[in-house]
Amino acid sequence: MYGRLAGVPLIALALLLAASQAHAALAQAWPPFVLVTGLLLIGLVAGRDGLFEAAASRLVRLPGSPTLLLLACLALVCGVTALLNLDTAAVFLTPVLLEVGRRRGLQAAPFLYGAVFMANSSSLFLPGSNLTNLLVLSDGRVTGASFFVGMLPFALAAPALTAAGLVLIHRRALSVAVAPVAGQRSSLRFGASLWAALLAAALIVLLRNAALPVLAVGLALAAWRARGGQLAWREALAWLGLPALASLFGLAVALGTLARASSFPAELLRSADAPTTTAVAALASVALNNLPAAVLLSAGRRAHVGALLLGLNVGPNLAVSGSLAVLLWWRAARAAGVRPSALAYARQGLLLAPVAIAASLAIGAGVRSPYA
Repeated sequence: MYGRLAGVPLIALALLLAASQAHAALAQAWPPFVLVTGLLLIGLVAGRDGLFEAAASRLVRLPGSPTLLLLACLALVCGVTALLNLDTAAVFLTPVLLEVGRRRGLQAAPFLYGAVFMANSSSLFLPGSNLTNLLVLSDGRVTGASFFVGMLPFALAAPALTAAGLVLIHRRALSVAVAPVAGQRSSLRFGASLWAALLAAALIVLLRNAALPVLAVGLALAAWRARGGQLAWREALAWLGLPALASLFGLAVALGTLARASSFPAELLRSADAPTTTAVAALASVALNNLPAAVLLSAGRRAHVGALLLGLNVGPNLAVSGSLAVLLWWRAARAAGVRPSALAYARQGLLLAPVAIAASLAIGAGVRSPYA
């Protein structure tokens, strides 16, 4: 009897410890998911306002070769990814880039795969550019401005090398013309959605935790458009994909709790060098999706934060299972009448991702980035 009673405090202590670890994992995971919800709402209204279509209309009128047109499209993806996030860029810019290619009489492949590879590679500029950045930096001790400065070598190198690789891979497709499709011109207007996007970007840069303010901006913008009959809440909820977000959130919390209860991931990255850290993060992204992988690998102390983020953000270019943005890109491409190929994605990604990662690591170490 005494032995049984003596075990009760131990069980209670274990339960309290598990609850504490789960609470810590929950505290780490919720801000990024709240932030991306706000950003996706802003992106939804921006898309309905024709903001991205106006950009496409301007891109189509650019003079120059198909290669220059593709590079301009990739630059647009890079900018939207940095300011909003890669999920918004993947969903809204995929059909835009496909439309640009159609209007100029070019094959779809360079614009289709360029949209998603560039979105993943360009998500290292700001914390809100990718959920993984927010998950890894969940302690709130890094501002958006300091993150931008510290990650700049990686943030510039990865998309630049990815864009160069895409041009080389698709150089033949860019030289083959097909029948162009006529489209209407649309002008760029400085409306509420554009100002909301700029405000969200400013909040992410200035605040340590911009999740709730950005969500408030997104909800206010959506509510304004819903009140005017320009947006239905049912459509907004369907666009957010709450079941998928909730599933990834639950998996992230579960893995975060597991990581805090076990020393294996923390010990592995604590002693690993930058290339090993990046490789582990990239492989974990492909195996688990980069959001749960970010929580799992960031529970303990990390010696190379930049290398970890490089693997989590650019690593998903290796396979379609790597990130939520790839799944959203796949859905957007199918809705635009194009059928992506997982095999074609992997073939290109196996060429693009390792080169971008290796060169980014070398550049980051060469300029002595604080995150290298």
